[in-house]
Amino acid sequence: MTVHSAVQLAFDGSALDGSLFTTVTDFARDTPWLNTPMELWTNAGLGVFAVLMLMGWWNARRRDDRSMVLALAAPVAVVAAFAVAEVAKKLVAEVRPCYSLPHDYFVDACPARTDFAFPSGHSTTAFATVAALWLLDRRLSVIAAAFALLEGFTRVYVGAHYPHDVIGAALLALPVAYLASLLLGRIALPLVARLRTGALGPVLTATPAGAHASP
Repeated sequence: MTVHSAVQLAFDGSALDGSLFTTVTDFARDTPWLNTPMELWTNAGLGVFAVLMLMGWWNARRRDDRSMVLALAAPVAVVAAFAVAEVAKKLVAEVRPCYSLPHDYFVDACPARTDFAFPSGHSTTAFATVAALWLLDRRLSVIAAAFALLEGFTRVYVGAHYPHDVIGAALLALPVAYLASLLLGRIALPLVARLRTGALGPVLTATPAGAHASP
């Protein structure tokens, strides 16, 4: 199938929750002072999830081998969930809201028709981080969940995705990232245990306070 044919067969998701999408974008139209901050956050905000994973790694340096394995597995699990989401995008081929509802208000620029909408890639990254961190540090996971909900809202606010694109991303990312982290946590445990006592020890293990190298 050619790209042109795929575009012609693209799924129109506006019938599912187009009215709710319009309600949110109408809110965006009525809050122009919020448009720029939301547009900036919807992309830059993904950095928060990277920071949370870094915090998980930093804390894991003072914990057991399994914690370090889960910390290292977190970004891998997020990438795995994102890859699955990209496959789903190609299979569903849902056209972006700006093509189905052209008269709505859009903060974000309309992407190419071949850049499909379902599921939301940004939301996939956000919710995958929540699941990956859940096994490592529940407190960080809860913080990630709050930011994931905000990220999902911004994707609808700027007009990039329907609400069901965000919900679908969460339903896909949470189990995929959780299972990927769980699997990696078991498979890589012996390897990480060895690495913590080798050359990578300073990166994977924190030196206890007050400890000094032997003369």
